[in-house]
Amino acid sequence: MRNPLAEPRERGQAALVRTLLLLSLGFGLVGCAPTRSVVQAIDSAFDCHGICSRYQSCFDSKYDVGACADRCREAAGKDPDYRRKAEKCAECLTDKACASATFSCGFQCAAVVP
Repeated sequence: MRNPLAEPRERGQAALVRTLLLLSLGFGLVGCAPTRSVVQAIDSAFDCHGICSRYQSCFDSKYDVGACADRCREAAGKDPDYRRKAEKCAECLTDKACASATFSCGFQCAAVVP
């Protein structure tokens, strides 16, 4: 036999569990936004350094990789279009020799390195 006095308490507990679950989900979604920006910053830093290092090794041994990477990271942090160009450039340069990268990736990389 069910206790009629227990039913309101059980409904209250179910509502509490539902509320806590929704709050947890909400905080989880809010917490993901900064994580995405951190990942993008790390990804941009890696792409920028790789692009600038590649320019130094292929074209100008005295090229300042640090200054290039700093400019690139700063621009990528401010401008999503620039970040996409840097990502495309880095993707294009992957597994290509200097000569083939010059012809294949010139368009993608022109906005990132001189």
